[in-house]
Amino acid sequence: KSLRNNHADLGIMAIENSIAGSILPNYTLLLESNMKIIGEIYLRIQQNLAALPGTRIEDIEEVYSHPIALLQCQLFFDNYPHIKLVDSIDTALSAKEISEKKLKNRAAICSKLAAETYGLEIIAEGIETNKTNYTRFLILSERIGYHKVNKVINKASLSFALKHETGSLSKVLSILSYYGINLTKIQSMPIPGKDWEYQFYVDVTFDDYVMYRQSLDAIRPFILGLEIMGEYAKGKTVME
Repeated sequence: KSLRNNHADLGIMAIENSIAGSILPNYTLLLESNMKIIGEIYLRIQQNLAALPGTRIEDIEEVYSHPIALLQCQLFFDNYPHIKLVDSIDTALSAKEISEKKLKNRAAICSKLAAETYGLEIIAEGIETNKTNYTRFLILSERIGYHKVNKVINKASLSFALKHETGSLSKVLSILSYYGINLTKIQSMPIPGKDWEYQFYVDVTFDDYVMYRQSLDAIRPFILGLEIMGEYAKGKTVME
């Protein structure tokens, strides 16, 4: 919304997590938004339990956070069966709500930054089950040509549907391999209103941009509605 209203130059969207997997609704949102991916980053996620200052964990009745964050911390809460886990739309917004509404006996799973921003006290730090917990974030822009800030382009995100022909997916994958294109992710999503038809979201990496573009021309006869969702540089891993 901020991008569309020109209130921001860039947007950030989580797309997958190393533990919980793909964040499926965001694939559809991304395709429908017509925004372009201009970069990515892999962030080491540390989850923390935060509440109003002075709150003890024994007093907490409900914990709010995004469903993915709740899933990442399930083992921690197995030790506190009295706490009810409640889904919310965002980790930071959960912290904000507790702070602004002064919700007692409530806590949020959030980052240190969110806790500090909204004046919450961290009751338990690093409560995620898996300490190698990473989330991949996409950097988005609505501005045409903004992607040209990338001096190096060696990764792309594509979307397409397949024709109803035997072996069509196999042919597409074989062609990409022939052109030296490395498939790093493939995600299928049902197409609403079309029974047993799927939209494919594919991430590829490559060393030769020209060969990559040639591979797209080569797969077009076997696919429908090719959408280049973004061309960018492979992301780096950042510790939170």
